[in-house]
Amino acid sequence: MGIVLLRVDERLIHGQVTIGWGARLKPSRYVVVDDELAGSQWERELMALGVPPGAEAVFATVAEARDRVEAWLASDEEIVLLTRDLDHMLRLARSGRLRGTRVNLGGLHHAPGREEVLPYLYLTEGDQKRIRELEREGVEVTARDLPTSPVRSAADILR
Repeated sequence: MGIVLLRVDERLIHGQVTIGWGARLKPSRYVVVDDELAGSQWERELMALGVPPGAEAVFATVAEARDRVEAWLASDEEIVLLTRDLDHMLRLARSGRLRGTRVNLGGLHHAPGREEVLPYLYLTEGDQKRIRELEREGVEVTARDLPTSPVRSAADILR
């Protein structure tokens, strides 16, 4: 099994991830890769409250996750790995660490400098560049807010 979902979602662990995706994928572990969150115990504890019973939350910096991602990919567990932004995901993917995987863009919402691509996906020029860089790292990038929604390809997103 291993990592069953690699997702960029600025809300990290929340209902859409734990109920929408979690009901379908049944992960036993939610891994949040975020440098700031990994360093804040009270924020980690608060975020972990959203994890369903029977699952655990793991928080890691990008550096820690880069050392562990190969094991997570090969694990017997079902793992959902989340980052808050494309920068964290790209830094994790560098040097081919995520080659052959698919990254789901699930929730980057309206903010200054971002333009709407989909109702749940607003991107900056820098975000678009990071999507292209992820593809150069051998990662397939798609967008889908929920597992029942249509999959949008990177080509659709970057038009």
